[in-house]
Amino acid sequence: MNLPCAYPALQTHGCLSRQRIPRLAAADGGQHLERPDPPAGTWHSHHPGNSLADSGVHAKGQIAHFDTDQIQIPPDGLRRSVNHRLPSDILIRAIEPVDDGFDAIASTISKRYQYFIWNDLDRPVFFGDLAWHRWRPLDRPAMAQAAQEFVGERDFASFARPGHKRITTVRNVLACSVSWRGPRIVVAVEGAGFLWHMVRIMVGTLVEVGLGQYPPGRIREMLAARDRRAAGPTAPPYGLFLQWVQV
Repeated sequence: MNLPCAYPALQTHGCLSRQRIPRLAAADGGQHLERPDPPAGTWHSHHPGNSLADSGVHAKGQIAHFDTDQIQIPPDGLRRSVNHRLPSDILIRAIEPVDDGFDAIASTISKRYQYFIWNDLDRPVFFGDLAWHRWRPLDRPAMAQAAQEFVGERDFASFARPGHKRITTVRNVLACSVSWRGPRIVVAVEGAGFLWHMVRIMVGTLVEVGLGQYPPGRIREMLAARDRRAAGPTAPPYGLFLQWVQV
């Protein structure tokens, strides 16, 4: 079964934990998710989540999966039952039957992140934990122009936190845009996969462009350098949302 779910930033490493799900016990370091008192049959998940390794990151459309032979239970009834057991800030949006070969990680085709920036002299009082407050005026068209430099298959070594342990730092960014309305700025990034802190470093660099620290075309030089020191700072995690995952 596939479980699209949503939650605000958790005090973990971005996925569901035993502390956050008191009625659903996570075993084996979070790699399996089991009911505490399952009926006869199998109820476990090999991959509770396919993204969000950073604590402080939110999810609108995270996905997880579990295996079960209790197929006589209507999926929506099961969804309501699971949601009843979960804390109020975690929501299972659907439970969808999938093929036996489905895997929440391996079956992912692409995913889209959004980063929320509040660009105003005054901080956002009611949602300060959901946006990065930048009080200095940002050149938004320059940021939008710079964002296009990320699109395509590129080596993102300069935009990955050292120690990522990935075999290759080449990633394919399908889209990268900057939109705004009033003080609200949203950076949206869609790709087939991402490196550790990659989106947050991209956002931090775009903000530096917006502040006039770099011209938009400098992104090409940063990518070519393949050196983390060539790019801008890492944006904080709390403005980042996993918007959706395509499987």
